[in-house]
Amino acid sequence: MKIRRRMSGTSSRPRLSVFRSGKHIYAQIIDDEKKVTIIAYSDTKLNGKKKDKAFEVGKKIGQLAKSKKISEIVFDRGGFFYHGRIAELARGAREGGLKF
Repeated sequence: MKIRRRMSGTSSRPRLSVFRSGKHIYAQIIDDEKKVTIIAYSDTKLNGKKKDKAFEVGKKIGQLAKSKKISEIVFDRGGFFYHGRIAELARGAREGGLKF
């Protein structure tokens, strides 16, 4: 909550929120002004190593955002440290076409 107090997504620059559990990683793009989730994607249907799946989730969320004409976002790591799967998801999102 301390992080989200300082950041919020707008219609022009929505928030990419990440949640990481022991087995899976989830990402969603949220417009905080309208209080609506625009895009959501997870690795529950993917196979492979956790870091590879996180990268694929980031890449796919970037592609889906491009199809909805979203190019800039605010990255919300959800209190998780920026390394490992979180960093891989961010790298995949950048390769998918998102700027943050």
